[in-house]
Amino acid sequence: MTDAIVVEGVRKRYGDKAALDGLELAVRGGTVHGLLGPNGAGKTTAVRVLTTLLRPDEGRAEVAGHDVAREAGRVRRRIGLLGQHAALDEELGGRQNLEMFGRLYHLGTRHARVRADELLERFGLADTGRKAVKQYSGGMRRRLDLAASLITDPEVLFLDEPTTGLDPRGRTEVWGAVRSLVGGGTTVLLTTQYLEEADQLADRISVVDRGQVIADGTADELKAKTGGDRIDVVLRDGGQLGAAVALLPLEKADISVDADRRLLSAPVTDRMAALADAVRALEEAGIEAEDIALRRPTLDEVFLHLTGKPEEAA
Repeated sequence: MTDAIVVEGVRKRYGDKAALDGLELAVRGGTVHGLLGPNGAGKTTAVRVLTTLLRPDEGRAEVAGHDVAREAGRVRRRIGLLGQHAALDEELGGRQNLEMFGRLYHLGTRHARVRADELLERFGLADTGRKAVKQYSGGMRRRLDLAASLITDPEVLFLDEPTTGLDPRGRTEVWGAVRSLVGGGTTVLLTTQYLEEADQLADRISVVDRGQVIADGTADELKAKTGGDRIDVVLRDGGQLGAAVALLPLEKADISVDADRRLLSAPVTDRMAALADAVRALEEAGIEAEDIALRRPTLDEVFLHLTGKPEEAA
């Protein structure tokens, strides 16, 4: 499997500010690659360079085997772009919108109609094709926008904050649509402010800060950078937290305590042994636990660990 996107040493400046400062990125074909970072990290600038909307000041970038600066026309014929805001005509129906996009891409009337029907079926919108878009739910509207970005069956699809403003149901609908795309061989570069979204969808994730990739890997690999597994113990009686800390067979310096939540938490190396030892120690001491769980670090914690900024800044 070859790389569908390659970025080497790309720089882009706006006056004195470096939006991209030697960005390096490789995205394998047929995968979802997440791009995460705080506001101003360079994510949107990177997407605009890769979709030929901006020319890089330095460095090289290729999409679908073509240089974004020297072969911009060939790149555009092979990509789709879904921005943060829907590019749909609210008064037209779903099928009419897709046919219009097809004609704009010079597909021809018959081809555009056939392609519109295919995409409506693919995204579960076949029975709503004649309904005006203004009557669609948020999730339906976003799925139609996603369908419009695929009108030419692109090799590489760029999703810039695809579920911003959607409720949980709408996000889940879009996630399902994205998974079906990748199953069909499309490569997806995803920028998102929802770390859960990257965790759900991305095969690999690059964390960007100050125009550079500061970490790259699978979600599990990135989570391991924060210290691996943890054990969380919630006591029924918060007044027993001190006693629990003293008796649990864990490194005392590593145990964190949240009195308001009656929670103590600590990193562990042997997951099952740590769980069994904790349960045994609490039972022998007569300390009742409301909940005991093993967990991996969340991407929220990874993000904070790597960038020093809370996830809300993503």
